[in-house]
Amino acid sequence: MAVKGGGKSLGRAPHPINTADFSSQVLTAKSSGAKVIAIANAGSDTQNVIKQAEEFGLMGGDQKMIALLLDVNDIRSVGLKSAQGLLVTSGFYWNMDDRTREFSKRYAAKMGKPPSMMQAGVYSSTLNYIKSVEATNGKDPAAVVKDLQGRTFDDAFLRNGKLRPDNLMVHDMYLAEVKKPAEVQDPYDVLKILATVKGEEAFSPLSASACPMVMANK
Repeated sequence: MAVKGGGKSLGRAPHPINTADFSSQVLTAKSSGAKVIAIANAGSDTQNVIKQAEEFGLMGGDQKMIALLLDVNDIRSVGLKSAQGLLVTSGFYWNMDDRTREFSKRYAAKMGKPPSMMQAGVYSSTLNYIKSVEATNGKDPAAVVKDLQGRTFDDAFLRNGKLRPDNLMVHDMYLAEVKKPAEVQDPYDVLKILATVKGEEAFSPLSASACPMVMANK
């Protein structure tokens, strides 16, 4: 049993990638007695875990489920009936505030739907890379990275963003909850933001980094 950050980890239940049967893992988590069960996978695996967790009575029960990597498209694929009440960690949500809505409106005009966290993140990283290329008047990787590390990022996706020496982008994250079907008017507006987690709290400190670029300077 590991104790860290004020909580106790009661165990883990790993699984093969792209499997269809999560019954063993779901039942292990259910019988653990854990107050919070974290889903630490992605894509179709996450979708299947949520569906099977509902089948085994975990969704909406005393144990709280949280998906560490889930976006709007995953929720729509699973369906609100299965995913309602699920906690989600996210770095972006299109309907969070005026800035995200303005960007998402422009995105939807071209793509037909609001951006997911992944899509907004790629847009932000590409745009900021281009800005640093222009600022350094070239494409020398070392010069561009140095410029990026000297910036503070604040756009529709990144809030209070800073690129650390280990090249980890630290920025604000959000705790959200999947809405109930009766709460949804827009089919893509499936989350409600519960809290903002500052970047320095959401990411491990630089002192804990095992990156060779950081270790060489210690």
